[in-house]
Amino acid sequence: QVQLVESGGGLVQPGGSLRLSCLASGFPFRSYHMGWYRQAPGKERELVATIIITGGTNYADSVKGRFTVSRDNAKNTLYLQMNSLKPEDTAVYYCNAQSPWQRTYWGQGTQVTVSS
Repeated sequence: QVQLVESGGGLVQPGGSLRLSCLASGFPFRSYHMGWYRQAPGKERELVATIIITGGTNYADSVKGRFTVSRDNAKNTLYLQMNSLKPEDTAVYYCNAQSPWQRTYWGQGTQVTVSS
């Protein structure tokens, strides 16, 4: 069964840090592009960061310099290191996997709340 299981979300104060993890199973992880998306209440889901199968990364302008996406192919795990968090980062964060042939999988999401 294909599974993407996010973890690491929670409540953090502005300026704090969190590391999100996405454990993948049921598909050839190292052959898929991976990414993080987020959705805040009342807003559309937006791309946060991507990392392709060869390791190249891209980030939304709003998180550049603060977030770092990485992957550990030996552990089938995707990470998102989130530093200098802002209230505007509050959202449900989703793990995404996409093959070069456009097959896509989604995780269930993990809540990140940035508040004093």
